[in-house]
Amino acid sequence: MKKIYTILSIFWLSLNCQNISAQAVYFPDAAWKTKTPEELKLDKKWLDSAVSMAINNENKVDRDLRIAILKAYVNEPNYKIIGQTKTRSAPAGVIIKNGYIVAQWGDIQRVDMSFSATKSFLSTVGGLAVDNGLIGSVQDKVSNYVWDDSFEGEHNAKITWEHLLTQSSDWSGTLFGLHDWADRPPKEGKIDDWKSRKFFEPGANYEYNDVRVNLLAYSLLQVWRQPLPVVLREKLMNPIGASTTWRWFGYENSFVNVDGIMVQSVSGGGHHGGGLFINSLDMARFGLLFARKGKWNGQQLISEKWINAARQPSSANKSYGYLWWTNLESSWKNVPTDIYYAAGFGGNYIVVDEKHDLVVVARWIDDTKMNDFISLIIRAIENK
Repeated sequence: MKKIYTILSIFWLSLNCQNISAQAVYFPDAAWKTKTPEELKLDKKWLDSAVSMAINNENKVDRDLRIAILKAYVNEPNYKIIGQTKTRSAPAGVIIKNGYIVAQWGDIQRVDMSFSATKSFLSTVGGLAVDNGLIGSVQDKVSNYVWDDSFEGEHNAKITWEHLLTQSSDWSGTLFGLHDWADRPPKEGKIDDWKSRKFFEPGANYEYNDVRVNLLAYSLLQVWRQPLPVVLREKLMNPIGASTTWRWFGYENSFVNVDGIMVQSVSGGGHHGGGLFINSLDMARFGLLFARKGKWNGQQLISEKWINAARQPSSANKSYGYLWWTNLESSWKNVPTDIYYAAGFGGNYIVVDEKHDLVVVARWIDDTKMNDFISLIIRAIENK
């Protein structure tokens, strides 16, 4: 009898410790709490150095982002801006440790374009579709869900959801007046040669291509049958306490008929304008959701299974998962290889370090300084 009592006591203590541990995990409410580096046992010297680096190494893209993207994509055939744009701010960002704001700089409540950091939000809407049973498996062919001519033909018919999520589909076609072959064409060679190139087998070759990412957004719209910003807002952004200021745009010609209602199919970035317009704090909440394995205040908003899958290196590119970048091949030196991040044109980053319960948002930072910037933050945590 005494033995049974001892076992039950140990079991009760174990459960109680787990509950205390769960309660100790902080999730921000409307007023996000801050703590000093000393309270979180961080080395203030290294942390201050990181913030100083972010402030003093502004990305060189023009603050008028319409001009910036016109310059960036001037070599693309028939390039045009067909989505919303906005002038950008000076560098801004926030460092979240154990859920608390431990450092910030710039205007972290200003809404700015996030460019391809949008892709990681889009990927997450795909994960929600899988979690909710709207997509059976990422290995399924997209043509089983989208029955118009988008996935017709011997090559396009083979494409799966995973191929779109890992940018390895080599899909061929035109969407909203944009041709896949016109997106980041080779710097050398004739365009006609590029148009008639030999296709890679889906899944075999990674290629960064916004038209194909927009195709993923269009395909997910067909599955959800409601605007993707509404899905994101109701399933994730409202539950994590995001502001009401963020917006997700498509193009002026990307409206499609969904059950008799014209709905805008959003873009996965700002390549032609559009994409997610969001402030630094809302980006940080999104990153913290991933750092906490999809759970927020005891509620599993997106499955841990999806969180783990999204950050895995793809077969076509070990540095890329489901529209998230990985550090598996140590592209950032002196930084843990298990971190992953969203990245956008002009120096827009959401960095997730689950091991250290760390989320870093950096806006308009010089991309070449990210390795040193994150390294300094890691040094502050590890006190090295």
